[in-house]
Amino acid sequence: MTRVTDIENKREYAKLLVDMLPHVIHTEEENERNTAALERLLAKRDRTTEEGRMVELLMRPTVLRQVDLIDVFGAESTVSEFLNGKRDLAKSHIEKLSLRFNVSPELFFEQHPRSAISDVKPK
Repeated sequence: MTRVTDIENKREYAKLLVDMLPHVIHTEEENERNTAALERLLAKRDRTTEEGRMVELLMRPTVLRQVDLIDVFGAESTVSEFLNGKRDLAKSHIEKLSLRFNVSPELFFEQHPRSAISDVKPK
C-alpha cells in the first residue's frame, strides 16, 4: 500500500488534488465528475505515483456504522433491528435514506437480500 511518504512529486499531487477536488459526493453531477476523473486515471497505462494515490483516494469506499444511521432510524436499536432483518423500512426511513444518499425512493422497494448491506459496521 502506498503511503504519503511515497509521493515523489508533491507539486504534481497537489495539482491533482486541486484539479479533481475529491470530496464526499452529494449529487449525481459530483458522482459523474469523480467517475470520469477516475476512469481517465484508470485508462492510463503508466500512472505516476501521484496519480496512483489519486486513484486510491477516489476509490476508497465510505464505511457506515450503525451509529451513523441514527438520524434516519431514530434510535440505534431500530438500526440494529433493520440490519438484522427484524424490522422493515418505514415510509419515513425511505424518505430520509433517499434524501441522505441522493437516490430515488424506488431503490428501497426492490428486493435485496439483507446481506447486501454488509458495508454497515457495528460501532
